[in-house]
Amino acid sequence: MSKNPTTIPRRQLGRHLRELRQAVGLSLVDAARLIERGAGTLQRLEKGENPRIRQLDIEALCKLYGVPEGRAQQLKALALEADRRTRPTDESHWWTRYEDLIPAEFDTYMSLEMAAERMITYQPDTVPGIAQTADYARALNRVFFSSDSAMELEQRVQVRMQRQTAITRRLSPLSVDLLIDEAALRRVAGSRKIMAGQLRALADTPPNVKVRVVPFSGGFPLGGHIGPFVILEFPTDLVTDTPVEPSTVYVESYGSRVYYDSDTDVARYHDAYAQISRIALNEADTKHLLRCSAKEYEA
Repeated sequence: MSKNPTTIPRRQLGRHLRELRQAVGLSLVDAARLIERGAGTLQRLEKGENPRIRQLDIEALCKLYGVPEGRAQQLKALALEADRRTRPTDESHWWTRYEDLIPAEFDTYMSLEMAAERMITYQPDTVPGIAQTADYARALNRVFFSSDSAMELEQRVQVRMQRQTAITRRLSPLSVDLLIDEAALRRVAGSRKIMAGQLRALADTPPNVKVRVVPFSGGFPLGGHIGPFVILEFPTDLVTDTPVEPSTVYVESYGSRVYYDSDTDVARYHDAYAQISRIALNEADTKHLLRCSAKEYEA
């Protein structure tokens, strides 16, 4: 069975429904019971994860929450748009072709990354996926997915390379700010030749991709270890003059993926990024370090 990726309209719909439920003081369990649906079904709808959105559910919820007719029609239209945008034939969700390799929970991230206008990321030990070369990605995948066949490994590399089209697309290319710890430069992935190629690629990114290295000499800007994180920011809706999605923080660790979109959480990660940035090299010095390190690997 094909997985349907979470889209921006789907998340918007879920957020509206959650806010409406909370405004009338109903718990998720009570609201689900009153429309004769399971609590899990309503929770997935509010999180934008339902495989299909039923118009009957939207109508029932609008009636339960006392939504005015005009807004109810807007919500139903949004539901139709979300359902249309998530069909497997939609080429804007190309990664559904690799559904056997991409975890279901990563669909959300893929959809958000493709819709974002800016990415801010900190990576302490590896080069971020959005900037990896095919050889570097292949070397990492060969170890992490050691049980994969050669074809599956190559498909994983294809997914990684396809993601990078967000940077090079002609219309509104993704703006990327990368902070990479010096450890990522020193830890060898695959071979010295692969590392040299990867570091030269980092030194030659397009203008919309800014790379800065956090040197060992900078110590611990936050007083301790902090894992990798990504902050995604979205374009503004020209009609409402508000972002089409709230800024979202994505944190991935071994075996888990977490999303934060509350103002408090997003601000906390922005502050962390700002503190790390203060000890990072500027772009010019970073390029010099990357090229010198590449020469060392080539020697």
